[in-house]
Amino acid sequence: MLLDQFTKTFLNMGPILETGVASDTRTNQDSWWRGACLYEVYLRSFQDSDGDGEGDLKGLVSRLVYLAQLGVDGIWITPFFPSPMFDSGYDVADYRQVDPRYGTLDDFLEVVNTAHELGLKVIIDQVYSHSSHLHPWFSMSRSSRDNPKADWYVWADPKPDGSLPNNWLARFGGVAWEWAAERRQYYLHNFLAEQPDLNMHNTKVQDEFLDVMRFWFGLGVDGLRLDVANFFMHDPELRDNPPAKLAETPANPYYMQQRLYDRSRPENLLFLERMRKVAGERMLLAEISCDWQVERMAEYTAPGRLHTAYSFALLAPELDGNVVADAVEQAGHGDSWPTWAFSNHDVIRVASRWNAAGNPGKITMLHALLVCLRGTVIIYQGEELGLGHGNVPRGKLRDPEAIRFWPLDRRRDGARTPFPWDDNPNLGFSRAEEAWLPCDPAHSELSVARQNAVPGSILAKCRDLIALRKASPVLRLGEFEVVDQGRDRLIFRRILEGKRLLCAFNFGGQAINLSRHGLPTVLSGEARGGVLSPGSYLIAEEY
Repeated sequence: MLLDQFTKTFLNMGPILETGVASDTRTNQDSWWRGACLYEVYLRSFQDSDGDGEGDLKGLVSRLVYLAQLGVDGIWITPFFPSPMFDSGYDVADYRQVDPRYGTLDDFLEVVNTAHELGLKVIIDQVYSHSSHLHPWFSMSRSSRDNPKADWYVWADPKPDGSLPNNWLARFGGVAWEWAAERRQYYLHNFLAEQPDLNMHNTKVQDEFLDVMRFWFGLGVDGLRLDVANFFMHDPELRDNPPAKLAETPANPYYMQQRLYDRSRPENLLFLERMRKVAGERMLLAEISCDWQVERMAEYTAPGRLHTAYSFALLAPELDGNVVADAVEQAGHGDSWPTWAFSNHDVIRVASRWNAAGNPGKITMLHALLVCLRGTVIIYQGEELGLGHGNVPRGKLRDPEAIRFWPLDRRRDGARTPFPWDDNPNLGFSRAEEAWLPCDPAHSELSVARQNAVPGSILAKCRDLIALRKASPVLRLGEFEVVDQGRDRLIFRRILEGKRLLCAFNFGGQAINLSRHGLPTVLSGEARGGVLSPGSYLIAEEY
């Protein structure tokens, strides 16, 4: 079945060549991703079908109707590839297979086929910056200095006194170099020591990943989310990073350096262009990790490079109208196309981070703000329910970064707790005695079962806002023009072909007068007597 399906899909998709843009006969909606609303599925915590306490592909298939009814355009699925799970699957041991804990390649094809039948695009995570230390490539590479994969990872000699090649630090703590006695050299790992960095300066490594892209496109995926895409290249000279100018010492010393040489290198851009030639109009979405320079998004999405990219700019610790406005403006205009998210699996959930937990009105205002931004937008699983950050006791932590830096960590596990479907044990996520992460009992009040058929629930209003964006070319594709901004407010226009929408958000404690704008048709929200109350929003046609 798998080979037959692969052959059928591959023959229907047209050629995928590096020498030119791909020809895609499946759809004429080449730019479907522009203005789309995607949904991040953290697979391990979404739905368990076999009772082992971890989410899987069959569980995802069983819930695709829910996502289609939510109204999103597509789903982004976090890694499901074979992995020793030192970093929850972002340490890949085989780029062309499915980890048995998640299912099989046939199960993945069922996800793709069912999603397409429901009108959903499928985006999958790809991790090209590093692999697992148990990947056969790395096992061979570390065995000697003269094997076929010897230069597939980043190796460096020690200094004469045996010390490290340079001062680079690892994102998850400690130095970024690990000794391999077999080679008498250090290897680079920007994250865990179990995640050795691949040498993307080697064109053979690039070629291998271009083939990996072709493999998954051949199975019908509509796009790739590129994990830490700004980490693909390093400075070949291995120069030291200079110190950062900080007011105080952070919990993680990683932030004490300016990251000039170990990430976000200009050498990256040529490889991105090679990737785009293979992908054609199949979506390439880059995560620009740990990099707050919003201009990087415009750089990565320039013509001939990636379709879209997101940075951590709007995963900020506080809701600030100035930050939002400046980020959207700096991310570029015209062909440059940003992507925005308020939550993901690496940060504190937005309802808790921006003090909206337990406040349905403010949560809906945040949903409205997201769907009004210029670019593609991503909803993280549970965000549509208004979930606050999950509580994970110290003894139940699974995230290596959290364990190392507790209690001053990013609390990533709290964003990854199982999805609350209903009031059954484990909130309907799993029939196992215990899920891989504990379910948060506080999430039961916001479960799908409790909100699904309730008019005016957070979930119902989120569906309405997604539908409004989907029905409005102005919201999906229009330009962005700031009318008024401040720490406690943001008012902007979306403009397309002479049509104008006014989008107003009041984050503060004082009312905002909108009467001078003249708002004949209110599409969502409310401004009584032209006054926008604290904690409220308005989306309206403007003449």
